[in-house]
Amino acid sequence: MKPASFDYAAPRTVPEAVELLGSADGTAQVLAGGQSLILDMRLQRVRPGLVVDINRVAGLDRIDADDRTLRVGALVRHRAFESTQSLPGPLGALFARAVVHIAHPPIRTRGTMAGSFAWAHPASEWCAVGTALDAGIDLHGPQGTRSVAARDYFRGPHVTARRPDELLTAVTFPLLDEDTGVGFTEHRRTHFCFAQVAVAATLTVRDGVIAEARIGLANCADRPLRARAAEQALIGSEVRAPATGHRLPEGHPFTRAGRIAAEQDAAPVPEPYADVEYKRHVIAVLVARTLHQAARDLRSCRAEPDGDRA
Repeated sequence: MKPASFDYAAPRTVPEAVELLGSADGTAQVLAGGQSLILDMRLQRVRPGLVVDINRVAGLDRIDADDRTLRVGALVRHRAFESTQSLPGPLGALFARAVVHIAHPPIRTRGTMAGSFAWAHPASEWCAVGTALDAGIDLHGPQGTRSVAARDYFRGPHVTARRPDELLTAVTFPLLDEDTGVGFTEHRRTHFCFAQVAVAATLTVRDGVIAEARIGLANCADRPLRARAAEQALIGSEVRAPATGHRLPEGHPFTRAGRIAAEQDAAPVPEPYADVEYKRHVIAVLVARTLHQAARDLRSCRAEPDGDRA
């Protein structure tokens, strides 16, 4: 199948791009990486009247950081986060763990993080990370720029708070404290499939107990979400090593948090190869496993002996 006919424009500034979006009566689509858009157009799942190619817009390919936040421009490719050396600290480690689950190297070379937020697929790894950290999505429209928190941005599958005449220009993340461990895991039916469940987690531990926990879930509802009940259950818990090996016992705080996330936070939607009961089981397992990974990451950063990792 071939795309339906469409007009094409390649603006060089953000205001020009916004003007083009506003002139299309809601029929425009923005092209950045195009790894999802082109396929949808080819299958005629979307039929834009105008494609606005922003690849020539200066400044959108930058990563900027200050003392508190990291701002990722709309043209920053997935591949920029594959190495922990490119972005040091816990946030860089979390990005590096998440990005390797996104598609394949050729797609990561062209696709963009901001494009994932614009497409808003419920199984998106970046959207799970952004939801866990309550990232800000920067939108530039005719009335100026506004930032929408991730908790308010996602409205449903491929439905967001972005208006048709607004351009998503950046995603802004809070930097993580150095005493924070990070983890990311996902389960998919095959390597070529979207994640059936994906989990991003951070743990901040002070004086041996969990002071803050953040858990983002992908494909556990009709949009990415935070497992707030599970997070709350972890606060004040000691970070303990499992009794034997690396298998977590039933009474471990991470195991309990996994069950709470699956039963109270998630609202899984059945799929052809994963019914609701199966997905709740996977959510419980992956949340516990991701928290375990975050605790191990934290202890590794503190250079504690391997045998004492939780």
